[in-house]
Amino acid sequence: MTVDTIAAIATSHGVGSIAVIRLSGPNSLDIAKKLSHKDNFTPRHATLSSLYDDANDLIDESLVIYFQAPRSFTAEDVIEFQCHGGIVVADLILSEVLKHGARLAQPGEFSKRAFLNGRIDLTEAEAIAKLIETKSIDAAKILTRQMKGEVKEFVENIRESLVEILAFVEVNIDYAEEDLPQNLMDQIKDKLDNLRIELKKTYDSSKRREGLIEGFKVAIVGKPNVGKSSLLNALLNYDRAIISDIAGTTRDTIEEEVRIGTHLIKIVDTAGIREANDTIEKIGIERSKTAIEESDIVISMYDNSRVFDEEDAQILSLLQSYGNDKAILHVINKSDLDSKFHNVMIAEKAIKLNCKFGAETIALEIEKILDKSSLDETLLLTSKRQMEAVENTYSSIEMSIELLSEGELELFAFNLNEAIMSISSISRNFARTEILDKMFGSFCLGK
Repeated sequence: MTVDTIAAIATSHGVGSIAVIRLSGPNSLDIAKKLSHKDNFTPRHATLSSLYDDANDLIDESLVIYFQAPRSFTAEDVIEFQCHGGIVVADLILSEVLKHGARLAQPGEFSKRAFLNGRIDLTEAEAIAKLIETKSIDAAKILTRQMKGEVKEFVENIRESLVEILAFVEVNIDYAEEDLPQNLMDQIKDKLDNLRIELKKTYDSSKRREGLIEGFKVAIVGKPNVGKSSLLNALLNYDRAIISDIAGTTRDTIEEEVRIGTHLIKIVDTAGIREANDTIEKIGIERSKTAIEESDIVISMYDNSRVFDEEDAQILSLLQSYGNDKAILHVINKSDLDSKFHNVMIAEKAIKLNCKFGAETIALEIEKILDKSSLDETLLLTSKRQMEAVENTYSSIEMSIELLSEGELELFAFNLNEAIMSISSISRNFARTEILDKMFGSFCLGK
């Protein structure tokens, strides 16, 4: 199949000191020679060269770097023109490149070629895409590790163990007359139990720390008029939400992003939770409950100048239903007013402040909670696709253990195949020849 030479501007459009135009494909070097009027380029060396259009008019003086296949990102011949920044110069060079036979690359096509040519796997491709878009320092660190193969290594280890187990079992099915260890089934069960524990640990840890990649969500909840919008405005340091003494002013969730420490936070100001007759307010309250469900941290606010009432109790009961699954910060606002709030259980652990002036206390507490998540060194799965694959692998292993105890080896082998297919989908496809390699590599069959 003929491979096209593709081209694109690799830097963002706008005014800057440097712009990069990248080519990949069999004609990349020839196109560079035509634009530069040079006969050759030394691979992996920057060459200062004038670039000309087809009318032989000078476009720009540029650095040209030649990455010779297969030692390039795409494993094809790659050329990079590093020209002066700005919209016009880069577009002129790209236009000339296209005239000489290249075509405009589709979004993600350079990474796609790198994957198809075996330079990166799916986990590394996903990490590259997310790293470009990330706004979080923590996410950048994690994604950089994934680009170096952290998830790939995890997948390969799980996959290798499963393939080895499956090979043992299929030998037992097809070559039962061979001498096999008497305790083979116990060994297999122990290995599967260890794999199950590792998968569960990775999945649960990743679920808890999803916010490291996409940004953590913090929901501010409480009954109407306790100061939720005031706290939002204080954390953002500008008046985002309307503040009023009228209860129910906030009728829908308001979401804004802010950075606290190294963490990207999405703060959600929710509608006051109470029994409401107004249809619109009811919808807002339901959305508030959804925001709690989706949040990583909940700031539960109370009014120091008002008694702890049934509305406060309902909110507290709702939060307690999550057990230890959510980090909850209890905040008693309006601490500068005479206190009528006498719930001892909350008062003992609550942060007391006037949120118009004490938002930095809340910010510090949020940062402490999120810093603990960052310290967890367990592998982090960074996409729903990876999470689903690990979950499916875990389920298939669970089923296979049950079938193994019942002596159903054929069904056991089927479920183990399903587990291998699921875990393999994270990085690369599974080939049945791997089973044969293990079978004949581990046993002296057909002597």
